[in-house]
Amino acid sequence: MNLAQNSDSSAAPLFRIGTRGSDLALWQAHTIQGKLNDLGYETAIEIIKTRGDRIDNVPFSELEGKNFFTKELEDAQLEGRVDLAVHSLKDLATESIPGLVLTAMVGREDPRDALLVHKEAVDQARHEAGETLPLKDGAKIGTGAARRQAMLRFLRPDLEIADLRGNVPTRVNRLREGMYDAILLAQAGIKRLELDLSDLYVKPLPVDEFVPAPAQGMLGIQCRDESEWTMHLAKLDCPDAGRAVAVEREILKNLEGGCQLPFGINITPADGALKLECFLAEADNSREPLRLSKVGSDLDALKAEAWNEIQAYRGA
Repeated sequence: MNLAQNSDSSAAPLFRIGTRGSDLALWQAHTIQGKLNDLGYETAIEIIKTRGDRIDNVPFSELEGKNFFTKELEDAQLEGRVDLAVHSLKDLATESIPGLVLTAMVGREDPRDALLVHKEAVDQARHEAGETLPLKDGAKIGTGAARRQAMLRFLRPDLEIADLRGNVPTRVNRLREGMYDAILLAQAGIKRLELDLSDLYVKPLPVDEFVPAPAQGMLGIQCRDESEWTMHLAKLDCPDAGRAVAVEREILKNLEGGCQLPFGINITPADGALKLECFLAEADNSREPLRLSKVGSDLDALKAEAWNEIQAYRGA
């Protein structure tokens, strides 16, 4: 398929950008739109509702299948209704759909999770002691992510864990309405939306204590696997951050997991080297989770060491 053109055949190609309609998804789409406009391309944004958006009152663990937040965007690309899609890369499956390709990884924001708490639910003694989760005994905390739930059980088995779905502002509002004492969100979404959380206690959680999802904070640009698209969109790729994120996603792929797998991994620069943090739990919470922390200068060596220990944990 040729690049969409304006009526003037000499004009720059028109990129139709597919995106979900949440505030955060639109921020991401507009960010990519701005980068494409800076390169001289014309753009238009098309909002597409996904299954994950339509069904926001059912826990992820009870949903069947995968690609809850991406399938409709991928269908729109394959059908030619849009030319590319912007994803939160942590939501995008590691196995590419035939006919589509991940052509660029863009702009990794702060990968950490953040703890948001009603101030009256903060345990001051735990806060002053610097504990990871300074919540009062038995506090009710909301999150729908299997990874976050598993780490909460590992760190604070006394907490009441409750499912939480919805876009970022909806989750924050549910916290403010008193449905939860605390919730967990991606710090990247908070920063990108510039949310005013001054009425809440907010603590970004260090990655060596609470391990983020693979590729958390990174945007992914997906398009049809045709050279006339990929050669243009590849200009937006961020190769330095992308190499580490690619390894995070490769290990997730090897685990054959998705958003329902209690798995976290993060690779970041650390004092001239690279630091890898990893967390893996059993879905049924039947044994202690695996917790890895490794430092090295060679990304491939770090990947191999981590994968060997993951396989040993799983009995491979």
